[in-house]
Amino acid sequence: MTWDETFAVDYERWSAHMTDDIAFYAALAREADGPVVELAVGTGRVAIPVARSTGHRVIGLDSSSAMLALARANATTAGVDLDLREADMRDLHLDEPAALVYCPFRSLLHLPTWSDRRRTFERVAAALRPGGRFAWNAFAFDHHVAARVDGAHQDDRTPHTLRYWVGDNRIDIIRDDGATSSLWWATKNEWLGLLDVANLELETLHGGFAAEPFNDASAEYVFVARRPLTR
Repeated sequence: MTWDETFAVDYERWSAHMTDDIAFYAALAREADGPVVELAVGTGRVAIPVARSTGHRVIGLDSSSAMLALARANATTAGVDLDLREADMRDLHLDEPAALVYCPFRSLLHLPTWSDRRRTFERVAAALRPGGRFAWNAFAFDHHVAARVDGAHQDDRTPHTLRYWVGDNRIDIIRDDGATSSLWWATKNEWLGLLDVANLELETLHGGFAAEPFNDASAEYVFVARRPLTR
């Protein structure tokens, strides 16, 4: 995982524009008949409203101690009980099988290699009860966007520069203070391949959180998969 802890300081401002995903993941949680787990829980941006709206106790994992500290503070302020654990999603282990595991805000893209993603998907599959769901979203790479913003300074949210490295499928987010975080994008077929090797079944693929059809103009992958009832 590549994450500079100083990103935690302005993370809530950085992620403030992302709101449509909350209702989507909350709806999945309401349908869950067992434990609910959020990977890369961050500041609790999604987990807190999911727990509040569903009544479920959400287990939130994150490898960043700074982000977990913010999540604990935010949960206390909101009067919500989150089970927060400092852990690497590649090593996911649960004492009780989950009915839902979800990973919002493109956080799976912090995994740099196919091996990292395969390991994560296999650990998720092992942690799900039969019929349990795995949901996540990720951006769909657009070379037009990359050509327009590569190397250009941006002042929105937190002043930063994006650098695209097509050979590595990598985007570096470089803040003006030098803090850097990286994302590795994946194609639709790569995501589907990960489901295949983890023995998970695709339930839906949409181009947005309102169940928009995924097509060539879609900027986002929104996946829901299931562990088969029998293997």
